[in-house]
Amino acid sequence: MAFSKESRRLKIRKRIRGTVSGTASRPRLSVFRSNKEIYAQIVNDIDGTTLVAASSRDKDLASASGTKIEKANLVGKAIAEKALKAGLETVAFDRGGYLYHGRIKSLADGAREAGLKF
Repeated sequence: MAFSKESRRLKIRKRIRGTVSGTASRPRLSVFRSNKEIYAQIVNDIDGTTLVAASSRDKDLASASGTKIEKANLVGKAIAEKALKAGLETVAFDRGGYLYHGRIKSLADGAREAGLKF
């Protein structure tokens, strides 16, 4: 039985979420990637709250030109800056079932460059 790309990703995502969980001291950096945009949010799973969020649709980032990979890097830097302002230094990275390359890797690299540890 062949799986579709989406069902395969959701299966991987479920497996990742079994091990990666966000706490107050080490929240989870969750990434969602659509065909055009990329979204990231830092979540405390115990309280079920989103602490900070950033996306390529934010006003300051939407006007930026460049490839989707370059925009993902900017989103990573933006989420890291917001997290550091909120007093968060370390996070658990949740790639959401996507392969760790391309836009996902670019977002993670941008967050690390801006000072987030994971």
